Amino acid sequence: MSDWNLWEQRLISFIDAIEHIGGEAGGYKIKPPADLGEIKKIEEQLGQRLPQSFVRVMTEFSRGMEVYWSLPDEDLLSIPLPEELQGLFASNFSWDIDEILSIEEARRGWVTEVFPDPNDPYDSVWHNKLAFMEVGNGDYLAFDLAFAEDSPIIYLSHDDGEGHGFLIGNNFIDFFNKWTQIGCVGCEDWQLLPFIKDSKSGIDPLSENAVLWRSWLGNATNIV
Repeated sequence: MSDWNLWEQRLISFIDAIEHIGGEAGGYKIKPPADLGEIKKIEEQLGQRLPQSFVRVMTEFSRGMEVYWSLPDEDLLSIPLPEELQGLFASNFSWDIDEILSIEEARRGWVTEVFPDPNDPYDSVWHNKLAFMEVGNGDYLAFDLAFAEDSPIIYLSHDDGEGHGFLIGNNFIDFFNKWTQIGCVGCEDWQLLPFIKDSKSGIDPLSENAVLWRSWLGNATNIV
């Protein structure tokens, strides 16, 4: 089974589990792949080559995805959400090759207007990045261009979020493989951090909290 099919199977399992406990599951949308000509055009407009694993996913699997689900209100849950996971509430994300230019333009705007100093420890995290996904709270997921071959993914917070500068995945395939194992929980740092040991570890789908999350949903054997 390819990574792509496994990712989709995990999403289906999680969405089924969310529906089973009374949550709202808007499902997912997987767009058809992009061709290399489209990617080359975007790279020319960006003035930057896209990371290898990102290109591979876009050309072999999908040019963009949308996933939406939300947990029911706490008072409607038959089993309370564990204390360790109290920050979890929804997944509402999209990434799309057609939106990369505008998202990256927005990141550059933040650098120019708010985080201009590359010598400042907080500002510097925003520099030499390529944003590809906007988080619902105004933060971003971005490729770290200091690693030219296949860039890791870094969290960019605009308001002193705890996850600012945290490694999320070693590359796009690593990120998506691990993220689908925790149901693509919303990308706000407070939803991701329960599954991240420290700033350099990235998402750990086998951590105690990840196992607890899948177990709580009651669908662990079909998700992993």
